[in-house]
Amino acid sequence: MSIVYTIPQSHVVIIERFGRFSRVQGDGLVFRMPFLESIKHLPEWKGNAVKKNFLVELSEQQTDTPPRQCQTLDNVTITADASIYWKIVDPVRAVYEVDILPKSVSDLALNALRANIGKLKLDQVVSERQELNKRIAAQLSNIGAKWGVVFTRVEIQEINYSHETAEAMMQEMAAERKRRALLAESEGKAGAELKLAEAFAKSTLIKAEALAGALKIKAEAERQYLEKISERVGSPMAGQIILSQKYLEGMDVITKNAGNKVFLPTHFNGMFNISAENNEIK
Repeated sequence: MSIVYTIPQSHVVIIERFGRFSRVQGDGLVFRMPFLESIKHLPEWKGNAVKKNFLVELSEQQTDTPPRQCQTLDNVTITADASIYWKIVDPVRAVYEVDILPKSVSDLALNALRANIGKLKLDQVVSERQELNKRIAAQLSNIGAKWGVVFTRVEIQEINYSHETAEAMMQEMAAERKRRALLAESEGKAGAELKLAEAFAKSTLIKAEALAGALKIKAEAERQYLEKISERVGSPMAGQIILSQKYLEGMDVITKNAGNKVFLPTHFNGMFNISAENNEIK
């Protein structure tokens, strides 16, 4: 390696002196002290996040995990893989705090993928993929900080399961759609019945209020009528006159009855006397 070399933009080099970490060399033209300093090489990274085995990349990296078998909460075996997007923010930690960073990132992502899928049922894994991505990214970020790495996002690529599982899911979805349709229909009927009951109650209330108002007006009219009669003949006779009128009104209702028999009083003398006195008053 030449003692004078160039480091490209968004790359750094780890410089060691006598086999120990010395400094992080940024981009630009660089001078290296011969015999005293050496460049840290990372062949075990296999070209992931490093170029020429020593130029550590600071730009965002993408790691595609291999397919991994996972068990869902409802004991369904599926195969899933993901793309992990990350970048190195602390080259020293990335090189010295973890053994073979790219491999550790992939293993960590697979473990997080399996752990989070195990907390969900199959239908949730399929329908809540975006939420699952966020959970995995959050779990990776907690550990990534110790490695000098930031995980920007996680994207689950494929979720595969057996043909029998797919058919069972279709049947379950059909049953769920039917259940929702029946629920909507029953709620609609219940709503219609409720509105009908409310309308009937409102109508009954209006009729009751109208009847109460009519009775109140009638009672007020009878009170005023009784007062006028009382002024003429006195309260006892006024009561007898009102009672006589009520008696006659009742007889009118009886005689209009559609039945074959009509019961009449044996005599009307008292009533006629009251009626005559009433006519004299008028």
